[in-house]
Amino acid sequence: MKHTDWIKLSVRLAYENLLNKNGGPFGAIIVKDGKIIGAGVNSVTTLNDPTAHAEVQAIRDACLNIGTFTLKDSVLYTSCEPCPMCLSAAYWSRISKIYYFFTKKEAAAIGFDDAHIYNELSLPYEDRSIPSEQIFIPVNDKENPFIVWINDENRTNY
Repeated sequence: MKHTDWIKLSVRLAYENLLNKNGGPFGAIIVKDGKIIGAGVNSVTTLNDPTAHAEVQAIRDACLNIGTFTLKDSVLYTSCEPCPMCLSAAYWSRISKIYYFFTKKEAAAIGFDDAHIYNELSLPYEDRSIPSEQIFIPVNDKENPFIVWINDENRTNY
C-alpha cells in the first residue's frame, strides 16, 4: 500500500468514529513492515478520558499487539496533525515518521485549538495558567527512587 492508502484509512476511521458516536473526528493507524499493528479513534467523550486521542489509542493498541513499549521503525498515519500530547507520545514510543491529513489550523477552525498549550510550554512555570512549583523534601538514598533506579543493573531503560 502507498502512504495515500494508509492516510485514507485513518480518515475513514475518523469518519466512522463520528457515525458510531464514539468521540471526536479523529482516527489513526500505526504501520510496521507494511502491516497495521495498531489503530485508534478519539474516545475522549465515551471513555471520559482526556488522553484517549486517536494517536494515543493507536500507540496503546500497537504496543499491546506487538508486546513492547517501543514502536521503532513504525509509521503513524493520522487524520490530523498531532496535538502536543500525541506528538509527545509519538516521540516517547519512538515512532519513526508521522503522516497526517488535516492541519492543526484546520482542527482549530472546528474547535480543537492547541495553540494555548504550545504557548504555555514556552512560559516560565510561574506564568502558566497551571503553575508548577518544585517542593523539595529530604529522602535518604535507600528510598530515593532516582538513586535506586540508576543503581539497578537490571532496569529496563526506555
